[in-house]
Amino acid sequence: MKKILFALITILSSVSCQQGMDEYDSSPRNNIETLWNIIDQKYCFLTYKAETIGLDWNRVRAKYTAQVSPDMNSAQLFEVMSNMLAELQDGHVNLYYSADMSRYWSWHEDYPRNFSEDLQDRYLGTDYKIASGLKYRILDDNIGYVVYESFSSAIGDGNIDEVLYYLRSCNGLILDIRGNGGGMLTYAEKLTSHFTNQRTLVGYTMHKTGPGHNDFSTPKAEYVNPSKGVRWQKPVVLLTNRECYSSANVFVRNMKCMDNVTVLGDRTGGGGGLPFTSELPCGWAVRFSACPTMDAQMQHTEFGIEPHIHCALDSTDQAKGVDTIIEKARALLK
Repeated sequence: MKKILFALITILSSVSCQQGMDEYDSSPRNNIETLWNIIDQKYCFLTYKAETIGLDWNRVRAKYTAQVSPDMNSAQLFEVMSNMLAELQDGHVNLYYSADMSRYWSWHEDYPRNFSEDLQDRYLGTDYKIASGLKYRILDDNIGYVVYESFSSAIGDGNIDEVLYYLRSCNGLILDIRGNGGGMLTYAEKLTSHFTNQRTLVGYTMHKTGPGHNDFSTPKAEYVNPSKGVRWQKPVVLLTNRECYSSANVFVRNMKCMDNVTVLGDRTGGGGGLPFTSELPCGWAVRFSACPTMDAQMQHTEFGIEPHIHCALDSTDQAKGVDTIIEKARALLK
């Protein structure tokens, strides 16, 4: 009897789902309208970007819906919708379908990189140590040098404790996160906690509460609590460039609040919104920023964070095998 009932439920469910699919409008026009409405009601930076870059989301709708026709194929529709999303100038906004993923990379491609993997390798050498996602060594002037390439690479308190304890005799620490495009926020918070001795206000977050462009929750303060393990007490120079994005951007925001930290290099790439994913009638997925994060002064970090000291990679130095930014950090720590 149970098997019969299960079979009947399965058949009825399949019929119901098929009827729903038959009645569902998956036309190009409905898909782009749905995408526009999702962003209009749930994207968190429409007002901010109207003020900063002159974004007119209604004008964007008229521009791109006019490019849609009933007989266009998936690739053509994807191109139009991707171009529409690029108007947001947000690296957290992506459209996904089986053949491609849209992306907005101008936030770093339109700027000097100020970073060279070859130079970084020269400073690390071949005998550097590795603690999960952290590479580290002591430079010949007794400065600790730590590289963290991605917040997608797992790190734990044990890893960080071991690294900082090994570098304890150094006069200072260079923490190089240039090229770090982000990853897990928990790793950013964990690493920051080893550079403060007290609970520190680092910023605020808000959440969308309605379809209006300014429908947000009350800002919620974000704090970093000191680690219960090893905490670094000496000067730190944090190296940044335009490729520091998303959770790496949050990490820079947090570290900039610490008294013994100097941020050196270029403005970060930004990515101040926590992403959310939704689905379109055709089954494609769209990811977008739905939760804005601000710094401790309630300023948006969407378009990046300025360093304490600007420093660029000099081509003459680079030709000599010298990283201008690392050398500036060493001079500051001396």
